[in-house]
Amino acid sequence: MKLLLVEDDTLLADSLLELLRGEGHRVDHLSDGNAALARLATVGHGLDLVLLDLNLPGAGGLEVLEALRRHDRQTPVLILTARGAVADRVRGLDLGADDYLGKPFALDELEARVRALLRRHARTTRLTLGPLELDATTLGFTLGGEPFPLPPREQRLLACLLRHAGEPVEKSRLAEEAFGGESMGDNAIEVYVHRLRKRLPTGQLSLRTVRGVGYLLEAGS
Repeated sequence: MKLLLVEDDTLLADSLLELLRGEGHRVDHLSDGNAALARLATVGHGLDLVLLDLNLPGAGGLEVLEALRRHDRQTPVLILTARGAVADRVRGLDLGADDYLGKPFALDELEARVRALLRRHARTTRLTLGPLELDATTLGFTLGGEPFPLPPREQRLLACLLRHAGEPVEKSRLAEEAFGGESMGDNAIEVYVHRLRKRLPTGQLSLRTVRGVGYLLEAGS
């Protein structure tokens, strides 16, 4: 899953990044509220969960949350903050936060909260295209109701394309969203696209190259 951690405490951020990446998540980190506002400004931010501190340099966490909820009511937000006042918790929940964890907290509890929010989010964000269905929690696919196993990189590639089904996806965006910003040349991406294309059922799903733009996943041949 793709997570965003917005936390200005360097030591805490490093611990959380190690923990969450160790669980297999792809995690971006920002330490400034203004940077978080910019990152979350568009509907297509591609995130599955936001972990948000309230006391940030630049824009405050509540301001970031309020801006996100103007255009995105679905992506779960877990507030992490040392603030203990009931008013802060109430304000955050009223603005649309899904959960609240006060510092200091046990890492086991944070892991459990993250898992619970991702499960809840997955029930509302299960993605389908024709006979293809994605379980957003595990990135597992089914095709016509049957398991559709894929190698890990092709699995992440198809998940990214499915999230943007019906619109061309640029190679640079695939590198960022599907491959976590790995240093990957255009030729390597073309190889994975070619392999994936051969696995898709002919006549039911189509992975087209849109010249000069990117790759387009759609139903039909």
